[in-house]
Amino acid sequence: MWLYLSEHEKFTDFGNEKALIWHETNIPYAVWTPESTRTLSLKYQPSEALKHNGTLYAHIFFARSGYTPDPSDPEYQPLATFGRSYPVVKFMPKSKTDKRRSLLGDTKESKAEKTASEESEASEMEPKDEGPVEWISYWKPNVTINLVDDFTRYSMNAVPPNIAPYLNVEPKTGNYYPTIYFNEFWLLRDKLIPINETVTELPLHLEVGPISMTKWQLFLQIDQSFQIHRSYGSMVDGEADELKRVFLEGNPYLLAITMVVSLLHSMFDFLAFKNDIQFWNKNKSMEGLSAKSVVVSFISQLIVFLYLLDNDTSWMILVSSGIGCCIEFWKIGKAMHIEVDRSGRIPLLRFRDRDSYKQNKTKEYDDIAMKYLSYVLFFLVVCSSIYSLMYERHKSWYSWILSSMTQCVYMFGFIMMCPQLFINYKMKSVAHLPWRQMTYKFLNTIIDDLFAFVIKMPTLHRLSVFRDDIIFLIYLYQRWIYPVDKKRVNEFGFGGEDEGQPLEPIEAAKEDDKKTN
Repeated sequence: MWLYLSEHEKFTDFGNEKALIWHETNIPYAVWTPESTRTLSLKYQPSEALKHNGTLYAHIFFARSGYTPDPSDPEYQPLATFGRSYPVVKFMPKSKTDKRRSLLGDTKESKAEKTASEESEASEMEPKDEGPVEWISYWKPNVTINLVDDFTRYSMNAVPPNIAPYLNVEPKTGNYYPTIYFNEFWLLRDKLIPINETVTELPLHLEVGPISMTKWQLFLQIDQSFQIHRSYGSMVDGEADELKRVFLEGNPYLLAITMVVSLLHSMFDFLAFKNDIQFWNKNKSMEGLSAKSVVVSFISQLIVFLYLLDNDTSWMILVSSGIGCCIEFWKIGKAMHIEVDRSGRIPLLRFRDRDSYKQNKTKEYDDIAMKYLSYVLFFLVVCSSIYSLMYERHKSWYSWILSSMTQCVYMFGFIMMCPQLFINYKMKSVAHLPWRQMTYKFLNTIIDDLFAFVIKMPTLHRLSVFRDDIIFLIYLYQRWIYPVDKKRVNEFGFGGEDEGQPLEPIEAAKEDDKKTN
């Protein structure tokens, strides 16, 4: 094996000893022994042309023992040698500058930071006038060369389409040489090194070894799957690297447990979603339920959707969040009367409480709970927003408002669950709650607890997981101290005293009482 580095795509300078950086002999083909894999680490001094967005290729040649890859050599035999070229430098768009800035000015920044970011700060003031995307060269610090262990005899038109581009076929005989595969599967983007005028040397780790046909096709299939997802917009740039990083840095046993738990999480999430829709679709009474919590939940979901839209999230996540937002608005229609007011020039939506909500103590308790909790919430929102404005950076005032509101939803979302606790306490009952949906959500919080320990995540998110546990534990405590009254209307608007003959919905019962009186 000979490996040359050259700035030309086609290599013919076999006599240049400076270009030859690696030479190995007695390399076994398709022999799986510890000696089958060879490695070499070195430091490469880039030329001035390479520092200014130049190109560099690795030319690797294999030959049978006793033969040479140099076509000018008298002992050269075309059928005894083969090779392939590989770009060591990759050209990609330059990482986008951070468009966030201090909305109150640069008073909180140091002079060094201000000098370093002066140009980008000026360009960020006019985002619509951005110039063309700048492409720069990145150095690949790791080059892995795999010889595919393949002795399959393919027919002329029966070569699998995924491996056909990699076959090096000899035109006269139709035979193919051993396949050389430059394995970039585990080369993550953040490992690439940008090349500029200040770079004096670059690390380079070389590895050559065999790879089985099954493993090779697996790598090709996964890469193709990532490309399809990116083309459909279901995967943004960098998500594939994050997935690979899980396999590289994670414990295999912990990873297997996480995958199983993730499936359970998805199942419980679906069941909670199904029962939530079923509950609100069949619910006939708002007695004991907090209508204001439903409204606050919709507002929170809408804020999260707008925040995702402002941060260039993949369309699949946007669609999921948008559907959730529509469902929360639909739940408002089940919890309250929504009317269209056409008296003015512009039709407006009017919300009116249901009779089952106003005619008992539920509305009174709900108003009391939201009154005092709103004071706490507004105080926390104002403090968090001021802190974010003073010490964090944002793209615009709109982004600051969205991010501040999203952080408040993220950190103080448990407040929207508290009015229901207060209503339960005052009514001394929990029979009106959708316990199936809440059970599935509670199981999901247990799974989230596991994720909080095994997966890297922000501290605020980890705290939000345990804060939900506290709320659900209070719900369970209330269910224990407030026995379920079988005469009370359940979550579907029916009583459970007579299993054979379900009682009529509460609103229908009240209509009958009025007629009797």
